[in-house]
Amino acid sequence: MNIELIRERIGHAIHDPMHPAGDGTHEERKLAHAAQGRVVRPAAVLVLLQQEADELRVVLTQRTAHLHDHAGQISFPGGRKDESDVTLVETALREANEEIGTDASRLEVIGRLPSYVTVTAYEVTPIVAVGPAQKFQCDPFEVADVFTVPLAHVLDDQNWRRDSFMRAGQRREYWAVPYRERYIWGATAGMLRTFKDAISQ
Repeated sequence: MNIELIRERIGHAIHDPMHPAGDGTHEERKLAHAAQGRVVRPAAVLVLLQQEADELRVVLTQRTAHLHDHAGQISFPGGRKDESDVTLVETALREANEEIGTDASRLEVIGRLPSYVTVTAYEVTPIVAVGPAQKFQCDPFEVADVFTVPLAHVLDDQNWRRDSFMRAGQRREYWAVPYRERYIWGATAGMLRTFKDAISQ
């Protein structure tokens, strides 16, 4: 799998909202938030691919344990859209710079994926970019660690599974794609799954 093929396949992907990614469909999540009076706010994350030796790898972070939302979980660098952000691409690049020190001038945005509505009432748009391998500088308040996962690992169906938990007496399913000691699940795994499906077509 090379960058040109990924660029082509993302460009031809149908940009419908995600639906089988986990705990409810895109519209079900939006309706559930609306029923509780929550406003779903726009956000963006950076799905950053970087070349390391002879393989492409996906950059992920582990959030710090004290955060209010998703503490300690695996995520993409990213966050909510600020008023100063003209586009969601700007949001993803700004947040990645703030969280792990990426340099936007060294990155090339090659596309975006369907949005994902989180349980914390954000509609997250994944922005896909490529860049050279680099040393990261973590924001110690938000990011406990930054690491990479081989793209080949994400593309291999044998590494994926459907896990579940109980909430309010109902079983909820979600995607998970563990890598070594890292348990990648929930929204991050859902977006990775959509990325996998888009470029594996």
